[in-house]
Amino acid sequence: MKPISGIITTLNEEGNIVEAIRSLQQVCDEVVVVDSMSSDKTAALAGQAGARVVLQPYLGDGIQKNVALKYVKNKWVLSIDADERLTPELVDFIEKTDFEQTPYDGFALRRRNYVGSRWVKCCRWYPDWLVRLYRHDKLQFCPVKQHSHVPTDNTLRVKADLIHYRYRNTGELFAKPGRNYSSRGAKILYLSGKKVHRWSPAAHGLGAFLVNYFVRGGILGGIDGLSLTLSIAQNSYLKYAKVLEWQRDPEVREAEDFDNVW
Repeated sequence: MKPISGIITTLNEEGNIVEAIRSLQQVCDEVVVVDSMSSDKTAALAGQAGARVVLQPYLGDGIQKNVALKYVKNKWVLSIDADERLTPELVDFIEKTDFEQTPYDGFALRRRNYVGSRWVKCCRWYPDWLVRLYRHDKLQFCPVKQHSHVPTDNTLRVKADLIHYRYRNTGELFAKPGRNYSSRGAKILYLSGKKVHRWSPAAHGLGAFLVNYFVRGGILGGIDGLSLTLSIAQNSYLKYAKVLEWQRDPEVREAEDFDNVW
């Protein structure tokens, strides 16, 4: 194993956490799990699997991932989510790399996104380049609450993949954007003072469909490409429809918990 600290942030990931830790333990000499106060057995299972567990109420995407940096012992870190796994090619790259001598501060990996056991490549799902292996004294996740990333300054793209089991099935592909992602995005827009008009949901939903199906290659992805495109369009439509509803309907707005965004 290399002097690399593996990092995972979790919330109710008891079905994934052990395999994620074992994946990191192929190359990392320690694993730190930052758990967002899970109500299931995630924290207990992580500890049993050999990880150091830090309990931290959720602060938002990039901020939460950076919490782990206070507890790691190594300069280099490898950050994954609980539903991600290292490929043999990535393990081989890490084992062969001299991290003390490399001129780079980080490495960008190609993320393979799956629905079920199906590798979906269209709509910018592959190669989904992400800096996940980096020196934390030089680079960190941007301290933002949504869609954070590690900057690409002085990094190298490597031909090694990180597997991401993004959705378990097609039903989840549609349920998560409809239930979680669109509500979070809508709250962020509403709290920022964004005003939408009655045509905004349809315009954004249709625009998202056309761009992802025809420009980003959804049309080449068969039924999975169509499903992914419809899911993206659904998320965009619902995000603006929810903001519009809060603007138009005080009763619905007052029943919403805007303090619970993250």
